[in-house]
Amino acid sequence: MGDEHRGPRRILIAVYATFALAATARAVVQLTTQYDSAPLAYWLSLASGLVYIAATVGLTTDRGWSRPVAWVACSVEMVGVLTVGAISIAFSHLFGHDTVWSYFGDGYGFIPVVLPIFGLGWLWRHRHDTA
Repeated sequence: MGDEHRGPRRILIAVYATFALAATARAVVQLTTQYDSAPLAYWLSLASGLVYIAATVGLTTDRGWSRPVAWVACSVEMVGVLTVGAISIAFSHLFGHDTVWSYFGDGYGFIPVVLPIFGLGWLWRHRHDTA
């Protein structure tokens, strides 16, 4: 991969890795200590954490399988944040507590709704790059 791709890719990976750690750790703690208060929200947060892990791995490596993993993860993330965001507004009583993707990620500065745009954009722009 050429030097011109390293800076933006590294920043993207760093943000994804941060969200992977934060969302997964938060969900695990909530599922193990507060499960009864909002299980749907906590399971959705765990799902988002796993998607962030997949995106991080897919963007980090240059193996043949990594780009497809990143494409799927970023696409699932986009659909997930838009779906959960819309449902959390329309049916807020279903959640009990916020998830990473609730209200389109407002609890995280709306980064969850713009991150997949950057991830998919980077993948599209560099779709012909070879490892």
